[in-house]
Amino acid sequence: MTGLIEELKRKVFEGGQITREEAMALANVADKQALYGAAGEIRDRFAGRYFDTCSIVNARSGRCSENCKWCAQSAVFKTHVQEYELIDEESCVELAWLNAKYKVNKFSFVTSGRSLSDKNIDRLCRYARRIKGEMEINLCASMGLLNKEQLRKLKEAGITRYHCNLESSRRFFATLCSSHTIDEKIQTIRYAQELGMEVCSGGIIGMGETMEDRVDLALAVRELGVKSIPMNVLNPIPGTPLESTDPLADEEVLTTVAVFRFINPDAFLRFAGGRVLIAHIEEEAIRAGINSAILGDMLTTVGSKVMEDMEKVKRMGFTIEK
Repeated sequence: MTGLIEELKRKVFEGGQITREEAMALANVADKQALYGAAGEIRDRFAGRYFDTCSIVNARSGRCSENCKWCAQSAVFKTHVQEYELIDEESCVELAWLNAKYKVNKFSFVTSGRSLSDKNIDRLCRYARRIKGEMEINLCASMGLLNKEQLRKLKEAGITRYHCNLESSRRFFATLCSSHTIDEKIQTIRYAQELGMEVCSGGIIGMGETMEDRVDLALAVRELGVKSIPMNVLNPIPGTPLESTDPLADEEVLTTVAVFRFINPDAFLRFAGGRVLIAHIEEEAIRAGINSAILGDMLTTVGSKVMEDMEKVKRMGFTIEK
């Protein structure tokens, strides 16, 4: 099996793309340490030793009309999440300033809901213009299924990257959410790309999907040309349909990271939600191909301390400033 790992690593090094069948063969190899090591080599070859950082602000919380089974923000489930229509300007700008002070690379506005009203889009664009005028930090947004004109407003306000997770494979997503589709997500991604925005899109593992589903997700974001891929690990939220889901084994998490790296050699594979569940294997995951992270708190669950993350990746030989 080590021969297979080396053969497919060489294929990637020579500019080839591994197939679905080859990805599944990698996921099933017995020598996991060899797999993780090869994935790390691929990351170093194609993405270098730069570790990208971003943070998020929960700019609109709760009251979401969608029925995504994993999500605390859905109004369909009783999760007791904090609810508010939109964060106030001063709080948002102050949080952006703190992240800029710590030299976090990107700051992202994240809102609950299927999409966002034009009124709220305009307000957040005002926040974005102020942030860009007062400090040095790149801006991103995750605001649901926006139309092209709404995305154009974001770009003109200085927001250069748009986030829209596919979440899982096309097959499995349909079992998790019936209020919108993968195709609607892909349309939003394509609108952003047509406007010249960067795209961030990944998913959540540990929701009951198979390794085949994870491979299909990795292939889907590759096909879309996505270069920033959040890798969330399900943190089961009481009140959601997935609240009793068993956690993934460490080996399954690390294998998934490595296979994603083989499929997406030059992408930023990003620690995202659920980090508290894999804190004990984070350094192993970095060696297996991770090269970016959301720092600080997540949307409705506690994340990681910014300075602790910075020190960890520096200690592992990465730079965090371009």
